Amino acid sequence: MDIKEILSGASAFQAEMCEIRRTLHRHPETGFDLTFTKAFVKEKLTEYGYAPAETGKAGLVALCGGKRKGKTILLRADMDALPVCEEADIDFRSETDGKMHGCGHDMHTAMLLGAAKILKAHEDEIDGTVKLEFQPAEEIFQGSPDMIKSGVLENPHVDAAVMIHVMAGVPLPTGMIAVSNGGISTASCEQYHITVRGKGGHGSVPHETIDPITAAAHIHLVLAEINSREIDGHDYGVFTTGRFEAGGASNVIPDKAEMWGTIRTTDPENKVGELIKKRMEEIVKGVGTALRCETEVEFYDYCPCMMIDDDLAGDMLKYMEEMFGDGAIDLSVISGGKPGGGSEDFAFVSHEVPTASIFLVAGSSNDGYIYGQHHPKVRFDDSVLYRGAAAYACAAVKWLENHSS
Repeated sequence: MDIKEILSGASAFQAEMCEIRRTLHRHPETGFDLTFTKAFVKEKLTEYGYAPAETGKAGLVALCGGKRKGKTILLRADMDALPVCEEADIDFRSETDGKMHGCGHDMHTAMLLGAAKILKAHEDEIDGTVKLEFQPAEEIFQGSPDMIKSGVLENPHVDAAVMIHVMAGVPLPTGMIAVSNGGISTASCEQYHITVRGKGGHGSVPHETIDPITAAAHIHLVLAEINSREIDGHDYGVFTTGRFEAGGASNVIPDKAEMWGTIRTTDPENKVGELIKKRMEEIVKGVGTALRCETEVEFYDYCPCMMIDDDLAGDMLKYMEEMFGDGAIDLSVISGGKPGGGSEDFAFVSHEVPTASIFLVAGSSNDGYIYGQHHPKVRFDDSVLYRGAAAYACAAVKWLENHSS
């Protein structure tokens, strides 16, 4: 299949992809609870001539090609939204209170559907098989392992995997394609929850209470010493408390204080993460005991760091440059080759098969798109959808063509 055919096919589908994206944006769903989203995507795939199979708790998989012997490449789009109240100034805002597509997964889903339509029109020309994965629960790092457990990488066995993610609020031209360089691309992430229990009472008699807020505050401050005094300066390891809750009245000392946050490292073996966890448990228990409180620490929803395959990354950069010219760059040009601090649950796939990651600028800060992903006011420029669909299709077709033997 010629690159020009892919790009022209994507351009012809731009208006429909816009409508798909905006429909999904109006109806955001989170985690595995994707009743509307999954049904909508399944209907579109069926309309395009596919026989989508439900995989895992809320995922969909569809196959294209297979008429010519060859390898199998996986293309992934995540479908879930965030538990965030949308504040963006757009005329297709979320119609579901407390939920919004603030990370661009509606864009990803629309782009992969566009690629699905292009690929289906040229199915007889594909040298192998393209596996289309529509994944739930990326934001809670559970969708990818669930689909792997349910067999997404088998029948047929996946030889390479590619994901695309949009970016907004960055000082790069809208529509720019950036391909991650090989090595560690994103940090690992693990959630934590700390509970501090004391003895509540009236604010006028603190000596009759055991104040969990004071203990939790001391714990929070002491935990910061792990970063500054216990982690090698050459290692990346950071934890952040993003939520702190205690009490409900200004004149009452509560029984309990709680903290939630994340631990992130770029250590594939997670030795740095395990050190942080060990020291967190010791500090929480020690400080809590010193201040007469009972404590608990819970760790959950671990996601490893993303490992990008050098050869596959090189292939993807070459294909994107062929299609988009100077509109495609190596991500290391802007990242300096350093891993991103964010996390992505496609990392689970990257530890199983060679994986590549492509980014698409869908809203430049130079054009007024000043907010980044996960912000309640983030906006994405859906005029670039055709470029994302073309990138998906090109990645699959060219890789299979060049690895047919």
